[in-house]
Amino acid sequence: MTAGEATTSPRALLARLAARPATLAAAVQDRASDALLRRPGEHAWSATEILCHLRDVEELFQLRFHTIIGLDDPVILVLGADGAHLAPWGIGGGIGHPLDPDRWAEDRQYRRHDPAVALAAFRRRRDEVLMLLRSLTDAQWMRRGVHLRHGPLSLGAWVARLADHDDNHVDQLRRALDGRV
Repeated sequence: MTAGEATTSPRALLARLAARPATLAAAVQDRASDALLRRPGEHAWSATEILCHLRDVEELFQLRFHTIIGLDDPVILVLGADGAHLAPWGIGGGIGHPLDPDRWAEDRQYRRHDPAVALAAFRRRRDEVLMLLRSLTDAQWMRRGVHLRHGPLSLGAWVARLADHDDNHVDQLRRALDGRV
């Protein structure tokens, strides 16, 4: 059990997740498209790229949640696992990690996307995730998925990871809009 898992109720997690689309919309509202595309540093993402990343990660976590609900203690692929954990997945030996966010940004051409469309898609996916999570029983919230580095985590802990991921990228988006890395 993680510290966040011990102190964060499903209700509180759902409230955090539900608030995020409005927070993002407020942050980018009335911003010129060049400001949304401007990278604050050579290797830093623009606000548009961050919105696209959040949209795509929402889809990834939705799949993870369905997997945890549908299977007993499934192993969940994550970025940052070591080579020994990734080898059974066929990842390694010069092949890039399929969850590499910089690879996604390049392959999926985040810089060409319309930020309003990316935000709308994120909002739709978040609504789907919330609908799923709100339908769960207490027992389903306790189902586990095995994180490749941290071991078994309850669905609640995975949801907390998504909420923390959101917080990290909202901060990053605000810095990008302010021209800070």
